[in-house]
Amino acid sequence: MSLPISVITTCGIMPFSRYHLRPLDQNSKEKLLELTGLKSVVPLDCYLGIAGLPFKITPNAMLKIAFWAQNQLSYSRAREAIYEIMKIKTNDETIRAVTDFVGKVIYDADCREADESINQLNNGRLVFPLDRDGTLYIQTDGAALNTRKKDDSGSTWRENKLGEAFSTDNIHYWTDHKGDRQHRILKKEYISYIGSAAEFKKHLFALALRNGYGRYKETVVISDGATWIRHMVEELFPDAQQILDYYHLCENVNTFAKHVFKMDEAKYKPWVKEICGKIKKGGFKQVLNELNTVPVPSGCPVNLFGYITNNIKNINYAEYEKKGYFIGSGAIESGNKIILQDRLKRAGMRWNADTAQALLTLKSKVESKLWMNDVERPFLAYCSGLSGHI
Repeated sequence: MSLPISVITTCGIMPFSRYHLRPLDQNSKEKLLELTGLKSVVPLDCYLGIAGLPFKITPNAMLKIAFWAQNQLSYSRAREAIYEIMKIKTNDETIRAVTDFVGKVIYDADCREADESINQLNNGRLVFPLDRDGTLYIQTDGAALNTRKKDDSGSTWRENKLGEAFSTDNIHYWTDHKGDRQHRILKKEYISYIGSAAEFKKHLFALALRNGYGRYKETVVISDGATWIRHMVEELFPDAQQILDYYHLCENVNTFAKHVFKMDEAKYKPWVKEICGKIKKGGFKQVLNELNTVPVPSGCPVNLFGYITNNIKNINYAEYEKKGYFIGSGAIESGNKIILQDRLKRAGMRWNADTAQALLTLKSKVESKLWMNDVERPFLAYCSGLSGHI
């Protein structure tokens, strides 16, 4: 209850009030639970606004714990950082549980936005004015993550699908001392999803919309040429120019050549250089004619003729470079290292899929510089609906 109090000062009598908090008897506890649904131990929980929250800590403290959990290399390192900075003693399991909770709240919000975006597309409710000059780049890639649960084939590995979007509005160019043109991407947004391509495509489309898809006059999608990616892009971004990452192409040429020339470097290295050079200069049709007479060696994991044929619309590198397009997926490769490998693929790590998704969601927000807008604000709003203020 609020108690009025007066104190005598050199300026006269000054009234003020303060809350008087006292333990509840059993009847009062039962009444509180019946009226509010709050499982508060004492009124102090209600006063602090944590009666309806898990862990009996404030939303701001949960946010700080979740931030350090995604920032450090392990929960143990996070525990040490939290104590050094916040002087809060906790344990690894609490840090994991809090991070799971915060990450799931944000991940669920992302899922709702993704569903709404794809529903708007399917229902014809989106408008694409194409009123911005420049290019929107979308890149996507998959990387394996070791989990604790086996799938139907007995494997514990799952594919984490990473998406990235940025535009030419946020690229800084300069010329170095050698006269070569350099660039730096100043702003980009990531999404990370462990699951099927059918669900990932919703998140990728929402990502594209947030970053201006339908407004930029040009859209370019760069990938490693995986079939599921090509089909997804054809469905979601039919106007986009797909580009097969040139360096993935060269890796496949190299693998194929090693098998053809039986690992003889003196033969396969010049051949790889010649083939990649021809393709980069626009001679991909000539290369296909040459490959048509080369049988796929036994045990070779790459059918180079089929690989190039499947991506024939996406390898006109001479034309792409003339237009100023990037032809490599270095940005998404870097994103995989920053978001997935540095935090979740350390030696000996295996993950519960839900815990991994929570961490990846939060890490994607941090690396996209969206922690304030996409984590703090929505999480505090979510917690305000659970809190029990009096």
